[in-house]
Amino acid sequence: MEINTNQDKYTRAKERVKDEKEFYNKVISSVFTIAIVASINYYLNEFSNPWFLWVVLGLSISLIFKAIKVFSFFPFMGRDWEQKKINQLMKEEEETSKKWR
Repeated sequence: MEINTNQDKYTRAKERVKDEKEFYNKVISSVFTIAIVASINYYLNEFSNPWFLWVVLGLSISLIFKAIKVFSFFPFMGRDWEQKKINQLMKEEEETSKKWR
């Protein structure tokens, strides 16, 4: 039993590391995207109309939602919640099947 638990912990930790790596890659690509778009905006009209800020806003919102998901800032939708919900649904299914026997 403990072997499965350790394997499950390892699998969850590996998945978490993968998610964090993807998040940091997204941050880096967002910084480069903002730099390129700001450069284009400056080249075309020298910030008299700073439309690149809309790109910054969109990428920021996207990063915030990704960070909430990756770093579990939303406690009621975390991994524990998932496991509790799975157990609850399995229990309900078992009770329903017993009721109809």
